[in-house]
Amino acid sequence: MRFLRRKSEDPAADESAAESAAAESGPTAKAYTPAKGRATPSRREAEGRKRGPVASPPTTMREAMKRNKELRKANPVTKEERRAAAKERRDRMMSGDEKYLPPRDRGPVKAYARDLVDSRRNILGLFMPLAILVFVALLIPVPAAQQYITLVCMAMLLVMAVEGYLNGRRIGKLARERFPKEPPAATRGLGWYSFVRASQIRKLRVPKPRLRAGDPIPG
Repeated sequence: MRFLRRKSEDPAADESAAESAAAESGPTAKAYTPAKGRATPSRREAEGRKRGPVASPPTTMREAMKRNKELRKANPVTKEERRAAAKERRDRMMSGDEKYLPPRDRGPVKAYARDLVDSRRNILGLFMPLAILVFVALLIPVPAAQQYITLVCMAMLLVMAVEGYLNGRRIGKLARERFPKEPPAATRGLGWYSFVRASQIRKLRVPKPRLRAGDPIPG
């Protein structure tokens, strides 16, 4: 090997000598990397070629229904599978799974408020039966009976309103003490939320009550 060599005046000769040296060194030579002939694509370009163009969102209800129909054809699902999936979603919602609850029922504050309502017997729970009684009273062709039932119903509604107001204030205060780090928006409207739940029949409440009347609130 020659350590001292004068640079040739012919650049073509130098280039041919370099190529012959690279060929003689074989595939193990690390200093030589052949050119690819094109620029390396960016990550966004590569992903765009994989996924293809993104479809624009539907602008009309008709177009959205058409796309849903096409998706159902591309991924056919039997009626039994849809029913099973819907039943599973409802069962999880009724059990109180946060993932399947509607936004108005999510969060630890709402769960605590539901426990406070469900652990007590409320006069508000008679709201729906009372509404049925008022409807029946309208069908009775006895004016005296209608007046008597109307007075009783008005008195009951007044008691329910007072109970709902007091329960709403109590539950809001307990929730703020229990969850001091929660934002104010989490406890806003908690009184009305408790009022609506207490006015429902226990078996029809969504999600289902975790506690029975008289059970202590879990710590």
